[in-house]
Amino acid sequence: MTSTSHGQRLRRADRLRSPKDFRRVQRHGVRRSNSNWVVQVARRRAGGLAPVALGLSVSRRVGNAVVRNRVKRRVREWFRRNRAALPPGADVVVIARRGAAHRQGPQLARELAQLVRVRPSVRP
Repeated sequence: MTSTSHGQRLRRADRLRSPKDFRRVQRHGVRRSNSNWVVQVARRRAGGLAPVALGLSVSRRVGNAVVRNRVKRRVREWFRRNRAALPPGADVVVIARRGAAHRQGPQLARELAQLVRVRPSVRP
């Protein structure tokens, strides 16, 4: 397992933490889904210069704690690699469905990029 450099870490400003933020994205955001993911994207009122923020929801239906944490790590890694392609000031909520436990690497990146409608980053 490779460690993430400090510059790529998700800071507090990069994460949605409060239920109020999740509800706002749910109410005002655009929702897209497939059999493995539900993605909701909403613009923040603060607008343009605010960093893109990620919220994750992975229920017990996806799997046990080990599986859920693996799914979250993979989604956070996808977000770190692709946040520059997301519009500034956007909030993105990713909800994992059962099939998400079996998604990894390029397959996960392709599905999430398609739902968020960004170009997947090219891995150097």
